[in-house]
Amino acid sequence: MASDRIGGAIEYPATRRVDHVDTHHGRAVADPYRWLEDDVRESEDVAAWVAAQNVVTAGVLSAIPTRRRITERLTALWDYERHSTPFRRGGQYYYRHNDGLQNQRVLYTQDTLDGDARVFIDPNTWSDDGTVALSATVFSDDGRYVAYGVSEAGSDWKTWRVMDIGSGDTLADEVRWAKYGDVAWAKDGRGFFYGRFDSPEEGDEYQDLNFNHKVYYHRVGAAQAHDVLVYARPDNPEWEFVPRVTYDGRYLILTIWKGTDSKHRVVYRDLDEPYATPVDLVTDFEHEYSFVGNDGPLFYFETDRGAPRRRLVAVDIRRPEESQHGEVIAESEDTLTSVRLINNLFVATYLHDAQTQVRIYAKDGSHVRDVLLPGIGVASGFRGRPSDTETFYAFSSFAVPTTIYRYDMVRGESRLLRASEADVDSDAYATRQVFYRSKDGTRVPMFITHRVGLELDGSNATLRYGYGGFNASMRPFFSIARLAWMEMGGVFALANLRGGGEYGEEWHKAGTKLNKQNVFDNFIGAAEWLIDEGYTRPAKLAIQGASNGGLLVGAAMTQRPELFGACLPAVGVMDMLRFHLFTAGRYWVDDYGSADDPDEFAALLAYSPYHSLREGVRYPATLVTTADTDDRVVPGHSFKFAAALQHAQAGDAPTLIRIETRAGHGAGKPTSKAIEEAADQWAFLTHALEMDLPDGYPR
Repeated sequence: MASDRIGGAIEYPATRRVDHVDTHHGRAVADPYRWLEDDVRESEDVAAWVAAQNVVTAGVLSAIPTRRRITERLTALWDYERHSTPFRRGGQYYYRHNDGLQNQRVLYTQDTLDGDARVFIDPNTWSDDGTVALSATVFSDDGRYVAYGVSEAGSDWKTWRVMDIGSGDTLADEVRWAKYGDVAWAKDGRGFFYGRFDSPEEGDEYQDLNFNHKVYYHRVGAAQAHDVLVYARPDNPEWEFVPRVTYDGRYLILTIWKGTDSKHRVVYRDLDEPYATPVDLVTDFEHEYSFVGNDGPLFYFETDRGAPRRRLVAVDIRRPEESQHGEVIAESEDTLTSVRLINNLFVATYLHDAQTQVRIYAKDGSHVRDVLLPGIGVASGFRGRPSDTETFYAFSSFAVPTTIYRYDMVRGESRLLRASEADVDSDAYATRQVFYRSKDGTRVPMFITHRVGLELDGSNATLRYGYGGFNASMRPFFSIARLAWMEMGGVFALANLRGGGEYGEEWHKAGTKLNKQNVFDNFIGAAEWLIDEGYTRPAKLAIQGASNGGLLVGAAMTQRPELFGACLPAVGVMDMLRFHLFTAGRYWVDDYGSADDPDEFAALLAYSPYHSLREGVRYPATLVTTADTDDRVVPGHSFKFAAALQHAQAGDAPTLIRIETRAGHGAGKPTSKAIEEAADQWAFLTHALEMDLPDGYPR
């Protein structure tokens, strides 16, 4: 069944259009689907629309002949053991593990790295459908307690609970209405600092903006109502605080942020002085200041002040003036992404053309050695404390599943700890990095990976993923779903677009606010390069992105609909005039700008996917995906875009929306739901791109 026949056979639910018009800076802008912004849990009309759309989408997807085989193969591929990097607390090692098809990873503990592992926390016992997740764990220094975060249905909200590690008992403590950031235990282990919002009104938990963040101290065994307010700024209700206690237990560090621009103020408080007041250390939001560690009153920060690709500086709180900041690790040609203080050495992670490099420096900034990685790919982990003599890291690439290594900080040696046993023949795939020119001549990198022996005859089904925003770097990591796509015969391409963090702050800023069109031009340029080089042709080319990447797909397909055969926008920001009015949307003004500003309004309206759809245009086959409890990018974005697309579509290509229930923006998604979603997307692409599966697939 060809994609045009699928589209021709679809009877979409009738979607009511309303005569709603907003006026921005003297310009009238229609919003005919405003009613779809209402919360699906509160509006019977929206709930009925969601149910009707899901019935249509499920009917279409289940009728695609390849879907059963794709689901079978994805399930088999996913069924392999996966481990996180271990860490040591209180004389015990801890790590997360999934035996294959468990919905949630289980937290295990062991006495030694070679000892027997025991279940410590198993979130799979918390719900029948696997939608309640363990979001975070923070251990007290003495190893007596662990605070762990519980998130439900993919929501950003989390509730902190406390376990007595010796007895294994979960205590009565319950700290609610936290979102971002972890808790920070006091040195004595009797309690912790945490940030939270006020309790939202009933029914508003998943849509309202969050203001007036506060930092509290919670004493183990006490009710939350008795927690002590430590820091608040009612004069700046948009500020939020991330607490951290220094390793020596002397200072509470509060990193203050108000958006996604990685610009911070910093406050500290001397915990040895009962009546000490908070002291402002960094007093503006002009630069990033990420706390790394301390030697008494000497604080180490990773910063972009005077260094767009970041450096490490030392700030003596007795002489805090900027002129007194000492440079420890200078800015390099590569982008510094993180610094950890382990074994009294700095472990610095860099991006070199979006590939990981790790370098180790002494306290005086002298280079000690580089960490020799297993190949070109992504390394992550390197957690630890100043007294630790070991750390752990995970390595992966597009065709190499995650492998865990122990790194001896004294000897400078890596040892394989846990190898993946996934059903993957890594040697059957080839990856190359290319560089192409965007519309304005900017040189942009792109990874391309596929089966060995690919013919460049323009006939290959190609999936291109992108993000391009919020200083986030896209790297060549392993994904079982992408591996399945390549096993099906598809080409996968990942472009490192402006707006990301691959080349530091200048690269990031070149894709924000009035420069946001650069991101879309980069993405479109990658498509044109793949076509010109013979990898594919428009009818065989699909694009995919999530969140800000969903916006990317929406903008690209509305600007150049003839360039793509299929589009997969997921949990996307689609209404650029109203995003800042819901939940986390106010943070994104740093990257996008706001319709409240006349110049930024004009730029936003020019590319806003929802507003850019035009009747009478033949749009590519599109499968929009979102979730009913996404409280980061509210699902109304996707609802409105899908409704407008179905109304505007002049061709026969299908325009569907898949709305997951009891799921959020992506974090904590159960394995079963991840497999179902990937199977639906890949089956959709096989038809939209008229893609034949290999003979005998799955093998």
